[in-house]
Amino acid sequence: MTRFFINRPIVAMVISIVLVLVGALTIARLPVAQFPDIAPPEIQILATYVGADAQTLEQAVATPIEQQMNGVDHLNYMYSLNATGNSTTSLIVDFDVKTDPNTDFILAQARETQAASQLPTDVTNYGVTVRKSVTAPLMLIAVYSPHGTYDAKFLANYAYINLTDPILRSPGVGNVQVFGAGQYAMRLWVKPDQLAKLRTTVPEIISAIQAKNTVNPAGKIGGEPAPKGQEFTHTVLAQGRLVSPEEFGQIVVRESPDGGIVRVRDVARIELGAQDYSIAGRFNGKPSAVIAVYQLPGSNAVEAANGVEKLVAKLRQRFPDDLDSVVALTRPSPSRRGLRRSSRRLSLRLRSSFSWCSFFCRAGAPPSFRCSRCPFRS
Repeated sequence: MTRFFINRPIVAMVISIVLVLVGALTIARLPVAQFPDIAPPEIQILATYVGADAQTLEQAVATPIEQQMNGVDHLNYMYSLNATGNSTTSLIVDFDVKTDPNTDFILAQARETQAASQLPTDVTNYGVTVRKSVTAPLMLIAVYSPHGTYDAKFLANYAYINLTDPILRSPGVGNVQVFGAGQYAMRLWVKPDQLAKLRTTVPEIISAIQAKNTVNPAGKIGGEPAPKGQEFTHTVLAQGRLVSPEEFGQIVVRESPDGGIVRVRDVARIELGAQDYSIAGRFNGKPSAVIAVYQLPGSNAVEAANGVEKLVAKLRQRFPDDLDSVVALTRPSPSRRGLRRSSRRLSLRLRSSFSWCSFFCRAGAPPSFRCSRCPFRS
């Protein structure tokens, strides 16, 4: 067989070219990795108890959920993080690596539902979130104002409104969290001296706001069954949720029999501020909104990061003046460098093989490898 290819070098060249072309066509379909999954699926359960400290969160929120979560199928371990700053509880539940993340999510959500009756009413009203996500962020994106035109509240809310939803829809993304100033919220700073003077309590203020700040469907006029001759139907629009500090200040907290009225503006200072002031985002010493992107369990980290970077580059074109973004941290960087290094090595070996084939086709090659018509010669 060796003598056959030595005596027929053109056949050997054609076979080599065909093998190279077939390899070039199939290399794009080769999997990046064929290793088994080593990261166990994680389910996060987030709950907020406004105004509570870490100990209260542990006793009133984390403990009931953990008690119901015990005994769930294929559970490895779990732990909870209770933060006083933003009054949130984060319960991380890790399952066996061989399990399906979707099944783990359903099981965890069912156990959280069983614990809902034991949680405080304020926690259930605020909402308990159950989602699939890893604890370490895949990448960090900083949104900042190079010349300081916008403050931290504007940057954070711009990220909340315009960036989080598109990024969350990107393939391979499990969760998006914005670190920095909180979302816009109507802040009421109560005055203790006025509360004592007017004999008013904070629960009374809360009840008054909840009663007035509602959505009020008012129905319609002229709907069926309508009398004969009624040709039009009119929708009635009533005042809904309050939107300005002045409207919140007009809310009546209490009325006395002699005609005295206590309004919210009499016992509190009202302003449009941030929902949470416990976290501040910085980029190069400047206020910024730091967007943490978390990977969906089982997805490809490199493809997910590439998709997010392309999406952010597209969204950056619609940014207002003096607003920019930058990828401050990305975990797939070592993988990308490894892929580029492997590509360079493969390209170098292909060029080396091509050069050796061309060399043996020239006149100075040994007689056994010399050919009069070489496909590599001009």
